[in-house]
Amino acid sequence: MSSAWNASYVTPDGAAWLASAGTYPRSTLALWEERPGAPVVLPCGSVFDVVSAPAMFGRRMLDRLWDDGPGSGPVAEFRGRMLLFAAPGTAQRLPALLEWEEWGAGGRTRPVPPLLCHGTGDAVTVPPTTGVDSPSGVSGRAGARWLVAPDCRQPWLPGPEVVLWAAVRAAREAVRISIFPPSDQGANVYDVSRRR
Repeated sequence: MSSAWNASYVTPDGAAWLASAGTYPRSTLALWEERPGAPVVLPCGSVFDVVSAPAMFGRRMLDRLWDDGPGSGPVAEFRGRMLLFAAPGTAQRLPALLEWEEWGAGGRTRPVPPLLCHGTGDAVTVPPTTGVDSPSGVSGRAGARWLVAPDCRQPWLPGPEVVLWAAVRAAREAVRISIFPPSDQGANVYDVSRRR
């Protein structure tokens, strides 16, 4: 797990960026000021799209983005799913790219669960602006929390090609792990290169 993605709270500029997605940004900011532990539902499509993946697969994607790629935009966890904030339009384009990459039943990456794309007309629950993940301040498995919190008014957001790149690499990693189990450390190893 990369240490590059561990910011757990939203900066004031990050909160302003998130709030700008809603119809009433000032009301959202006022709510967060009064109750910083409150999650909020925001619309997708104009400021950001969201790609939702099962938590374990999403973490693999996030590792690929940070270890081998350009990094990520904001990322949250909510109810066992990883929410990767992406550039507007990603939700519309990504399914076609995944289909082209033979994603799903019968394809090369068959064992990977489907990614859910939230764009125009959809809304997502974003975690609180503080490090807690519920209004009571109690962390819970079903709670929402930031893994990479928004920290500026115009964060870089990956587009559909970058998300596809991370998903394909995470899928290959998952398949490689399941095909090649760990070697037996106590096994005898023989050098067969010197046969006569």
